[in-house]
Amino acid sequence: MVQELLYTLVSVLIVSAISLIGISAFLVSALRLEKVLHFIVSFSAGALLGDALLHLIPEVADDGMTTQTSLAILFGIIVFFVLEKFLHWHHCHLHEKECKHGGVKPYVYLNLIADGMHNFIDGLVIGASYIVSIPVGVATTTAVVFHEIPQEIGDFAILIKGGFSKSKALLYNFFSAATAILGGLLAFLLATPKFVDLILPLTAGGFIYVALADLIPELHKEPTLGRSVHHLLGLLLGIMVMILLLMLE
Repeated sequence: MVQELLYTLVSVLIVSAISLIGISAFLVSALRLEKVLHFIVSFSAGALLGDALLHLIPEVADDGMTTQTSLAILFGIIVFFVLEKFLHWHHCHLHEKECKHGGVKPYVYLNLIADGMHNFIDGLVIGASYIVSIPVGVATTTAVVFHEIPQEIGDFAILIKGGFSKSKALLYNFFSAATAILGGLLAFLLATPKFVDLILPLTAGGFIYVALADLIPELHKEPTLGRSVHHLLGLLLGIMVMILLLMLE
């Protein structure tokens, strides 16, 4: 069991380190970064929807979609709606000038929470896989790594678009990704099916809410035909990547 725990820790550290892929943004000029941000945000919206509808929900609905699963997804959407309302009120209440003239958007924090939950589940799944066997754990880690690369690029873009500086986005994104470590450790203490069956649909609901309520409306602020085509391509590409990952599992 010690060997499996060591493999788990190494794997979740690798998954957490993927969040640092956003450091590549430091090598890109602000003008060029601004040009690709909307495309990456649209890609991220597609990836979030694809992840929720093609990975997370089917995982928990293996034996059929139940009313309990549907309620958990709806509850996740409501929770993130309430969180966004609270964050928006709290932010505007304390920083009235920032709220009126821009500042950090509430959906940035929602994305960090949702991503933290998702990475926590990744760690939980990786740990549980290594408990089954080391080869299964390695295969699961590989799938998670391929899954995380496009998602972390999108997450970093969301943080930048939402008002974070590059350095702050990098730091917060890493903290959010590091929850995979907690998930991996918890797998050896509390990897029960009921726990996973609750967390997965809640996270799916959060992803759906962030994509539809926050990211896609951001894209509507750029109504030109050229940008709209780019947004559609980004959205479809994000979904296609999730489909390809599904085929590799």
